[in-house]
Amino acid sequence: MEGLLAIGLLILLMGIGVPVAWAFAGTLAYLVYIYDSNLSTLLLQGFRSLNSIVLLALPLFVLTGYLMQSGGLATRIIRFIDVLVGGRRGGMGASLVLSSGIFGAIAGTATAAVASIGTIMVDPLEKRGYPRGYTSALLGVSSLLGILIPPSITMILFAVVTRQSVAAAFAATIGPALLLMIGLILFNRFCAGRLFEEIPGEAVAKGQRGKAVFAALPALVLPFIILGGIYGGVFTPTEAAAVAVAASLFIGAFIYRDLTWGRFGKSIIAAAETTGTIILILLFSFMISRILAFERVPQELTETMLSFSLGPIGTLLLVNAVLIVTGALMDDVSVTVVIAPLFMPVVTAVGVEPLHYAAIVGCSVVIGANSPPVAPILYMACRISKVPIHKTVGPALLLLGIVALPVMLVTTFWPALSLSFPRWLGFY
Repeated sequence: MEGLLAIGLLILLMGIGVPVAWAFAGTLAYLVYIYDSNLSTLLLQGFRSLNSIVLLALPLFVLTGYLMQSGGLATRIIRFIDVLVGGRRGGMGASLVLSSGIFGAIAGTATAAVASIGTIMVDPLEKRGYPRGYTSALLGVSSLLGILIPPSITMILFAVVTRQSVAAAFAATIGPALLLMIGLILFNRFCAGRLFEEIPGEAVAKGQRGKAVFAALPALVLPFIILGGIYGGVFTPTEAAAVAVAASLFIGAFIYRDLTWGRFGKSIIAAAETTGTIILILLFSFMISRILAFERVPQELTETMLSFSLGPIGTLLLVNAVLIVTGALMDDVSVTVVIAPLFMPVVTAVGVEPLHYAAIVGCSVVIGANSPPVAPILYMACRISKVPIHKTVGPALLLLGIVALPVMLVTTFWPALSLSFPRWLGFY
């Protein structure tokens, strides 16, 4: 009971505006007091858990995202996608979705995708007839493709806290990511001309198309290097992150020449701030998880849920609902490092594979990060688009209800979608 109260306290602290890391610290203090735990031992165990070569990939991929933004890689990728599909019906919206997917295949972060793609595409989309509220919603949901398309920082965290292979967790979310991308493009094509009137774009000359493709080639090579290297056994995910940083530096500084010393310094500072927050959350979450495991909270939760006799389908629907609700109240890192491991014994008890569960968690984060009241990614998209949140909530709920939620349900009840890629790549 105390463990569940601790989760409630965490949600309450975040809900009243306490910074996420310190909300975790407050929850830890409550648990240490209630269970009379040895704080020195917990700190030692927490630091040992952080001493992981796998976690080294996290700051490197975060830095890659900022370097892509400041080094001109994101701009070239967006221009490349736009000249390919931007002139078709719903093409500009499809450009936004595809750009988010390619960005995610390099950096693995949603926030960097929102900042990079939003600042470049929102105004052109408005000129083509897209309402800013709708654009913000599409930007928010599309940016979460970075959580599903490998490499993904969320999947790195999931693999660390649940002791799974990082590369296998990456592979598990490829199927749901492709399905979500297709769903968003089809939904946007349906909306263009119905929910709003899309203004046709100017025809792109062959010379311009060729220039855009040539300019984007160095940036487009990165996903093949990163993913090909990981799944080809050339290097580990951590080494792939280091390669991504080096390649982003080289391309931004010496090929595009957009990366100046000033921009590089700002990228380092921004990456350090983001990483520091995540590491603090991880440290406190490891300590919280240690207390909960010692007090058998996950086992008691599993026994309680299985005692309802809901069966595998009912249990999975309940887990889905809890993940979505907590995701709407907490940020994606909190859900991944606290809530997801808590339900791991529950889903494995009804026959769900850990890699299948990784894909379910990834899909729930897509929904939760864009669902009020917290909706951190949706609020960020609104700030980038300079549009009030009330104009974005309606389109966002449409996108979540018609596209993201069905993708999560398909992922939940069709295991092959998430397990096929790990099986083909030899991880399962």
